[in-house]
Amino acid sequence: MRFLKGHGTENDFVILPDADGELDLSASLVARICDRRAGIGADGVLRVVRSEHVAEVAEQAAEAEWFMDYRNADGSVAEMCGNGVRVFARYLVEAGLAKPDEFAVATRGGLKRLRVEPDGDITVDMGRPRVLGESVASVGGHEYPGLRVDMGNPHLACAIGDPVVQLDLTRQPAFDPGVYPQGVNIELFNAVGPRRALMRVFERGSGETRSCGTGAVATAVAAAHLTGETTGTWTVEVPGGTLTVVLDADTSYLSGPAVLVASGDLLLAE
Repeated sequence: MRFLKGHGTENDFVILPDADGELDLSASLVARICDRRAGIGADGVLRVVRSEHVAEVAEQAAEAEWFMDYRNADGSVAEMCGNGVRVFARYLVEAGLAKPDEFAVATRGGLKRLRVEPDGDITVDMGRPRVLGESVASVGGHEYPGLRVDMGNPHLACAIGDPVVQLDLTRQPAFDPGVYPQGVNIELFNAVGPRRALMRVFERGSGETRSCGTGAVATAVAAAHLTGETTGTWTVEVPGGTLTVVLDADTSYLSGPAVLVASGDLLLAE
């Protein structure tokens, strides 16, 4: 099995080209691939398959030739991944499967349009965030109220008074299972300047990661909410680098680096 390895602000992924949809990608195989000691190591897997071969995104096939089949590190299926779709786009362009001007990718979270910027960063139209109210996350016995934001996948973005660098995120933060029966991505952030935030994230199915694209947008939405804003450009600093989020009246955009670092043959088997 051929593979590539890439990352977006150190949110890293194994890319599996599977144009005709022939690969039987079980949850156990994904978990083995993502194992950082016994596998390649990654926050998730991006399977590259033509949309026409995937019934669940058949309605997107007319506009998007390629479907991003994203799996979390534990093998569970996810709706969307903001950094992942940018790394996916980098692969398509480098492999000659898409032109660097605007193109679309099919995802379980809906059609996503991307473009390669003059500086090499990749921007994705993330769609309009949906604010669903408030909830609470608990870390180390401390409760942090946050904003519920739907980015095609669920988020709880919490502005906290404690420094985010001091938080222990080796364990899943507690949340209300009645609000999030399928789990949730939890962002904890400090607003540190005008339209600037420091963020850490615990991702559903992957644990703490160095970055999260959909989470960065959710954080920008929550930071804007604190000041009564709904539009503008936010800088979100994560352990793996810096992302830019633009909110306008109709949608949101995520921009940042997306890098391919390796390719080879995967010898793991079921």
